Amino acid sequence: MLDILLVPAAWLVGFWLRFNMAEVPAVFLAQAINVLPIVVVVQLCSYVWFGVHRGEWRFVSLPDLSLLIKSVLFGVLMIALALFFVVRLEQIPRSVFVLYGMMLAAAMASLRMGYRLLKDKHFASRTAGKKVLIVGAGAAGEQLVRDLRRNFPELYNVVAFVDDDESKVGSNIHRISIASCVDGLGALVERWSIDLVLIAIPSASDDQMQRIVDFCGQANVAYRTLPGVHELLTGKVSIADMRGVRIEDLLGRDPVTLDWQTISHNIESKIVLITGAGGSIGAELCRQIAAVGPKELVLYEQGEYNLYAIQEELEESFPELELRCILGDICDSILVTHVFKKYLPSAVFHAAAYKHVPLLEGQVREAVKNNILGTKNIVDAAINFKAESFLLISTDKAVNPSSLMGACKRTAEMYCQAVADKTKTRVLTVRFGNVLGSAGSVVPKFIQQIKKGGPITVTDPEMTRYFMTITEACQLILQASAIGEDGRIYVLDMGEPVKVAYLAEQLIKLHGKTPGVDIEITYTGLRPGEKLEEELFYADERLTGTDIEKLLLAASRNINEEEVLGVISKLLAQVCEADAVVESKDLCVVLNHLVPEYTS
Repeated sequence: MLDILLVPAAWLVGFWLRFNMAEVPAVFLAQAINVLPIVVVVQLCSYVWFGVHRGEWRFVSLPDLSLLIKSVLFGVLMIALALFFVVRLEQIPRSVFVLYGMMLAAAMASLRMGYRLLKDKHFASRTAGKKVLIVGAGAAGEQLVRDLRRNFPELYNVVAFVDDDESKVGSNIHRISIASCVDGLGALVERWSIDLVLIAIPSASDDQMQRIVDFCGQANVAYRTLPGVHELLTGKVSIADMRGVRIEDLLGRDPVTLDWQTISHNIESKIVLITGAGGSIGAELCRQIAAVGPKELVLYEQGEYNLYAIQEELEESFPELELRCILGDICDSILVTHVFKKYLPSAVFHAAAYKHVPLLEGQVREAVKNNILGTKNIVDAAINFKAESFLLISTDKAVNPSSLMGACKRTAEMYCQAVADKTKTRVLTVRFGNVLGSAGSVVPKFIQQIKKGGPITVTDPEMTRYFMTITEACQLILQASAIGEDGRIYVLDMGEPVKVAYLAEQLIKLHGKTPGVDIEITYTGLRPGEKLEEELFYADERLTGTDIEKLLLAASRNINEEEVLGVISKLLAQVCEADAVVESKDLCVVLNHLVPEYTS
């Protein structure tokens, strides 16, 4: 309504200015009033055509003002054309059209900018709220300032920026100074009594993030960060996206680029089955696969609560998803056969496994039964019911295993390799190391110990492990399933191994504590089945790259297929014997025959 009311006002002011702000001659004024309905209608049509009325005044920006000017110019041209045909432009000076357009555009822009300034409260007290220092004077930092001023003017007072681009130092963003490089963060915190540091560098590498966190730790100031680039899928940056710095920010890598078109083709409108669907890897696979849009998603899980939890989450997030939940054991061949016969899945992801290394050392029969024979049940069912693909999720502990868990996983890999050539089902394996934050991993354990006041227990100061985030691991699993060749083993490029002691130190710092002062780190020695260093591939498994970054293909080791099938049949027979629980050494002997490099 305001925009419409501005049209007659601007039109009449245009005549007034044309006659040098003096009285408009009666004949010209009468003509101006006579044609006013045409002017209003044509200009209104121009507003609607350009969608000027759809813009939110509170968030008006340069693109909105550009659209506004286009609407006014188009309206002026159409008004001039209409009046030419109606009154032949008699008693309408040509300069009026220019003056009218200038007045209308200026009035409309002024209203919008005034409304925004009023709402943004730019002139509110700059001394209220927490004193904030923003690291990163780029687009993310600029948007963050706008969001803070718009939504939290009383809570946060942005005092300054710091940025490693020296050319920016001394400049201003929204009248806030870029005070220094990041190296000067500590001095600024002390000088201005900063309460909070906000890290607005979504593209920061782990080394950059580590450096900034160290400066914040030395300055003894609280800090938060924006999500990484791979999490900012919508491009939105706001205070609501701020979170605490996580361990993966310090140990992570650049996000991987995936071929989502191929992944979607492998999953979309198909029936997908996931074993171990309630575990860390299985649950994340469920989330990512559900987002692609399968025809049905079948969840196979032994843990009742885990199955319930992922079912509730998926039903809430994907209400249109056809979900099938199976509570059962992968060692139950009757149930496995029934499930495959009923649902006929096209793609199978086998994530179910026992994986706690020290615990399994004393549970030989259960480890063999679940990790080898359970895998055999799922592979055989996938083949028998003509699934398009089967993917085994393996571990770096399967390489030169020193643990029963690793030896069982290596045997499962060999079985998949042995049957791959005998079927049209693509049977493949993906092998990777530790996953940050997964159930049973060191990170949740360390966090629990820190909350209790310590100490953090690390087995050995020289122990190293490969680490990867759950999200990235599952994305690469989906990619391998989409492009993988039959019988092949794919290895995820996990970067450089990280010392577990270093991981513990970083977690202590992230909780605002000082390692060795507030929280002690004690070394307990290697536990049964553990190694100081893990390996992702055997020496004779020559790695070659694939079209997907961080997804590597390992040259398959030569195996005697008949020997593998024979040994696994023998393991199956021994597991079924009544005294197999007691005679666990016999199982280890048979297992060692198939995996001679296994040394406990």
